Amino acid sequence: MKIVDVTAQPFTYRSQIARDSEGHSHPVPEYDATECLVEISTDEGISGYCFGGHPVGAIRQVVKPMLVGEDPFYREKLWQKVKQAQRGSREVLSDRLIGVVDQALWDLAGRALGQPVYKLLGGARDKVPAYASTMCGDEVAGGLNTPEAYGEFAAQCRAEGYTAFKLHTWMPPIPWAPDPKRDVAACRAVRERVGDEMALMLDCFHHYSREEALYIGKELEKLDYHWFEEPMDEHNVSSYVWLTEQLSIPVLGPETAEGQMFTRAEWIVRGASDMSRGGVGDVGGITPLMKTAHLCESFGVRMEVHGGGPGNLHALCAMGIPGEYYERGLLHPFLDYEQRTPWLNSIVDPMDEAGCVHVSQQPGLGWDINFDFIRANAVTAPPG
Repeated sequence: MKIVDVTAQPFTYRSQIARDSEGHSHPVPEYDATECLVEISTDEGISGYCFGGHPVGAIRQVVKPMLVGEDPFYREKLWQKVKQAQRGSREVLSDRLIGVVDQALWDLAGRALGQPVYKLLGGARDKVPAYASTMCGDEVAGGLNTPEAYGEFAAQCRAEGYTAFKLHTWMPPIPWAPDPKRDVAACRAVRERVGDEMALMLDCFHHYSREEALYIGKELEKLDYHWFEEPMDEHNVSSYVWLTEQLSIPVLGPETAEGQMFTRAEWIVRGASDMSRGGVGDVGGITPLMKTAHLCESFGVRMEVHGGGPGNLHALCAMGIPGEYYERGLLHPFLDYEQRTPWLNSIVDPMDEAGCVHVSQQPGLGWDINFDFIRANAVTAPPG
């Protein structure tokens, strides 16, 4: 089997989610947004798929020439090939883009062999408890605009079956944000509202000072929070070593720091966090995410997977160590999580009444793609 083509097809859809100037997602009035379907096709008529693939030109001009003619089952070889090309092209070949390509190759392998990806990875379970992961705080009435609003939303999520809840609190560009005392007030309001019925976590402003992070962490210990995530710039590793030594609550990281599994190894060796973090978009696909999981297992360090989607879910269901939770989000009182992906006939992460997300048993990653929708809304990409 040989790869004969790699394509990226942009298409439009109606969205109610947009990013602010700092990159945080919020609900907005409906508008036309763009998604992209990457397809890796072979000479035997079998293809693999993944959504993402921006910029389209990088897929066409950089990735396609590296993959065409190759055996798609040589995923390690191909991941190393594309990863090494990052050295002079990181602005084009982001970890997120490489992750889309790697996931499409895993999807292709599963479809070719008639098996879900998590079983190809080894398989450990077929469902994972989910936590409700909120959008960042806002200033909109009825949204996530007060500590009490977070408490009410946590109770709503508990009624829907979630057994755990994570706050993303207020961040710039809100003029008065960040505010560590307001973050703590929101965390307190959630604990008071749901009692001991849910495990609770906090992911706050990413650039707090050491003193501010320590204050928040000490307050979270009093509230019996499950973990404390990315409160400082992750390039400042010594500050995380210092913070981890000061707190009994588990510190979770790194999340967004570049460097794939190599950075996670350095954090473990330096004791910069209690728990490690990685996702298909952060480290460049399923292939390096499983390397990260095995690294953590070797050091006896827990690892939590960052973000949702089938790639992360299949990795979670193949990990021999926790991954305790699947991150289901980002959630907001104004939005219906189940209606966000009209390019799919069914969602990738259905949750049962006990709050567990079940991995697809279909071949590959389990994408139930609505190709008619994509063809009807296709965008002609510019050359290059």
